[in-house]
Amino acid sequence: MLTQLDPPLPMESPKGSGFAHFVIDYGPESDLLWIVFLDADGTCWAVPNPEIRLRSNWSLGRRGGRANGAEPSSSRSTFP
Repeated sequence: MLTQLDPPLPMESPKGSGFAHFVIDYGPESDLLWIVFLDADGTCWAVPNPEIRLRSNWSLGRRGGRANGAEPSSSRSTFP
């Protein structure tokens, strides 16, 4: 099944950053394939699910670059 993403999702892939516009699901025996158009040159790649990550987004709690392999905290900070 081919699904168009609306809006496209900002992703990081082994080939670089870009936006996923589609996802292909071949069923339970296969990885999802994300169709990503790269920011650098506009090339299109089908990237298997284990090789792709959403870009960091500080506002949504997806912070990029964990120092020394530290795991993210399970509790959220609260402001007084």
